[in-house]
Amino acid sequence: MNIHEFQAKQLLKQYGVAVPAGDPCKTVEEAKAASEKLFGAGHKLAVIKSQIHAGGRGKGTFKHGFQGGVKLAKSVAEAVTVAENMLGKTLVTKQTGPEGRLVQTILVAAAEDIQKEFYIAVLLDRANSRPLIMASTEGGVDIEEVADKTPEKIVKEWVDPAVGLQPFQTRKIASALGLKGDLFNQACKLIAGVYRTWWECDASMVEINPLCICLGPDGKQKLIAVDAKIGLDDNALYRHADIQAMRDLAEESPLEVEASKFSLNYIKLDGSIACLVNGAGLAMSTMDIIQHFGGSPANFLDVGGGASKDQVAAAFRIILSDSSVKGILVNIFGGIMDCNVIATGIVEAVRETGLKLPLVVRLEGNNVAAGKKTLAESGLTLITGDSMADAANKVVQAVGR
Repeated sequence: MNIHEFQAKQLLKQYGVAVPAGDPCKTVEEAKAASEKLFGAGHKLAVIKSQIHAGGRGKGTFKHGFQGGVKLAKSVAEAVTVAENMLGKTLVTKQTGPEGRLVQTILVAAAEDIQKEFYIAVLLDRANSRPLIMASTEGGVDIEEVADKTPEKIVKEWVDPAVGLQPFQTRKIASALGLKGDLFNQACKLIAGVYRTWWECDASMVEINPLCICLGPDGKQKLIAVDAKIGLDDNALYRHADIQAMRDLAEESPLEVEASKFSLNYIKLDGSIACLVNGAGLAMSTMDIIQHFGGSPANFLDVGGGASKDQVAAAFRIILSDSSVKGILVNIFGGIMDCNVIATGIVEAVRETGLKLPLVVRLEGNNVAAGKKTLAESGLTLITGDSMADAANKVVQAVGR
């Protein structure tokens, strides 16, 4: 699950990470009040940031012509004008695609006096089965670009999960970033806070880009997380009711939201052949083989290893809600899964929805004979596949006719 920048900063602040003063706003009136509070506290600039689950906001363009989803304001009046041009408007960035995203919340925050930018992130290194802290002196740019052009500028520190992050490791990272004196001490505290956020929130990634040395109103240098991004592990959300409440359904595909209600792993794609598969690996292979035969998958849909007939029926309803779908391929390998459960679910779903599209079914494995018998005796018009290749070829041909 992804959360907004303002929510990520709220979590980081709970663990002692310094973030700019600011408030999320859903109305122009709230934006005016937030900017008045900032300027009243002595800040010279405010930054207004569109809150959508997509990058490239600063270089984006609103559909009504307003340029930039991140803007600076020198006064309350300017902040209000920016808010009026952002709230309720659609922002298009490289990551949103041409349809863009509707901005329903903005973050009105203090624009810090930035002197130097860094990068820091915590994620799971699956190759080493350990948490990994990555840091770089090259903040404010894509870390992929740094890794490609100047990999030596990325510092990596692995954490033993049995003992946790040790003080010497935070000092090692702070030293590698070239920080000294009070900034060194601030960095050690901040790094520990970022790691605790990742660990205790069951995050898949915590990324601060940029982490900045800022000059405060008192003339002192401070380390502040100017921007932040956090991705949460969906499988651990049951332990975090407060974080689960941060989920913004408006930022997710309606079909993906519906699928989550039935514990289905669904991702909408751009093709015309829908896939219903059990197991993520088999689903990926199914999409590949559809493309191999000249087709294009309309979705990734993993019903899991123990799907019920109700889940299968729900999967069909979700698939058929996508108007771009021209055919359906069901590819099931029964290990834990009972093929007859899938077959029963298919029959009920087809009858319930009145399916008219080409349907190709390939069943193999546990109780496959009973599953094939259920399909054969159903009276449904469907095409059977003897193998993955056969099924994929048949559905591509059926859709092409």
